[in-house]
Amino acid sequence: MTSLLFSRALTPNGWCDDVRVEISGQGMIRSLEPGCRDAALPVIGGVAIPGVPNAHSHAHQRLLAGLAETGAGRDSFTRWRELMYRIVGRIDPDRFQAVASLAYMEMLKSGYTSVAEFHYLHHDAGGSPYAQPAEMGLRCIAAAEDAGIALTLLPSLYVHGGFGPAPAGAGQARFVCDAGGYMEIYSALAKAVEDRPEVRLGFAPHSLRAVDEPLLKEVLAGVRQADPDAPVHMHVAEQRSEVDDCLAWCGATPVRRLLDGIAVDARWNLVHATHMSDSERSALAATQASVVLCPTTEANLGDGTFPARKWLDLEGRFSIGSDSQITISPTDELRLLEYAQRLASESRNVLADESGESLGRVLLGGALKGGALALAQRCGVLEEGARADIVVLDGEHPALIARDGDEVLDSWIFAGGAACVRDVFVGGRQVVSGGRHVNEPEIVARYREAVRALLQ
Repeated sequence: MTSLLFSRALTPNGWCDDVRVEISGQGMIRSLEPGCRDAALPVIGGVAIPGVPNAHSHAHQRLLAGLAETGAGRDSFTRWRELMYRIVGRIDPDRFQAVASLAYMEMLKSGYTSVAEFHYLHHDAGGSPYAQPAEMGLRCIAAAEDAGIALTLLPSLYVHGGFGPAPAGAGQARFVCDAGGYMEIYSALAKAVEDRPEVRLGFAPHSLRAVDEPLLKEVLAGVRQADPDAPVHMHVAEQRSEVDDCLAWCGATPVRRLLDGIAVDARWNLVHATHMSDSERSALAATQASVVLCPTTEANLGDGTFPARKWLDLEGRFSIGSDSQITISPTDELRLLEYAQRLASESRNVLADESGESLGRVLLGGALKGGALALAQRCGVLEEGARADIVVLDGEHPALIARDGDEVLDSWIFAGGAACVRDVFVGGRQVVSGGRHVNEPEIVARYREAVRALLQ
């Protein structure tokens, strides 16, 4: 058992001083005692908050960050996707692990302590399965272990190249699995995570354009037989072009088609869901499914703005994710989530509620609660029974000096950002100290070699 003593911490009972946290050998919080003055324990200064779950990641896309901003005239999501296909077509398992480890390390340094990896890079460059069909998924697990981040691995089911169904293209060959091939991968991954309490397995039908409903139902039944509580994540209604293509194919939008054809419930997490009508939004909220919002990626790709105020008024849950890794920081996502609403409504503090809590507290609270549910992990809160995922903000950072209570959260989210993160613990193990990751030199060196080989 390990004990840590924090000078200031955010607990379910609010801000508390001198908080002693006892952590089990499995990395879970056994007890949490405010007002403790234990001379035998060194005090960890700064401000301790729950680590943030990252509910949507494509780790391999870290390679593309900053490389899709050139071209003549306006660009589109389709062109970005073709660039992504060309680059990831060259990744082998070793270099994939190196890239994923770097992305996960950067997540930890920014304040994320767990990640839902939406993983569809299954096969070799020609589309043939590896000798171990789950090889690339196992490399996700290895990368998370390299970095020390908790993981919910979401192997993706991907069959078609578009609505219709259209055949998959050459750039999608690495993603494609039939039901039997997918369940072989899923079963191998399930066996690999049996004795890893920090790793969870879920199911990710990629999208309605990539998976038809009979296949989705067939594989979902197999997943439910293996794990009735497995979280389900799916891209939906990200781009207007996707909505238009779905309408042209079947006369319904993606959200309406999904709700009419599949029993969506609280285990479901719809990624983006940017383009919904009011009636679709209400129907989705009634299922208790959550939305996963990735504002920096949605802005980078020109997806549009999710109407978050309308969603929250329906008591809808949300989580946040770094998605394409164009930037890796929970504060970037939360800040842009609010700022996009301000630009659209020409008003301020749009996502504040009636509780009287600061906007930063409301945004962080929503992302913590929704993220824990999206990852199906005991995280996102400092309380007994939760995993000891703890981020310590540096109270001496210029953005946080003379701030107290919720002012710290407001200043971290809207002013200081990732630079304010000093120490990070996952399952009670310290993985970031003084802003530096414990394995940073090795992870960066492997990433450097991989990127030079893949991009030069």
